Amino acid sequence: MNSREKLSLVERSLRLLSDEVQQIKEEVRILEAENQMLKNQLCQIGEGDFQQVTENGLRINLSARENLEKLHGEGFHICHLFFGRERDGECLFCRGMLL
Repeated sequence: MNSREKLSLVERSLRLLSDEVQQIKEEVRILEAENQMLKNQLCQIGEGDFQQVTENGLRINLSARENLEKLHGEGFHICHLFFGRERDGECLFCRGMLL
């Protein structure tokens, strides 16, 4: 490969990298706008609403835990490594989730 071909290859690679950077910049812009919108919404929540949100969160956590315990009791993995697969015996990762 001669110098011109190498240079052309590097230029092509730089263009692809530049395009990828532009895509990432756009994704970051969108995420930052969403984050700002969510922060603004959070600031508008009153004390009574905050209490309701907290209670809802606790209820959801309890329900999620009960669902995981049920799945585990039915013989399925609940750990992140093998989630949803059938268990053969005990799994330390699943047991850790139940603690």
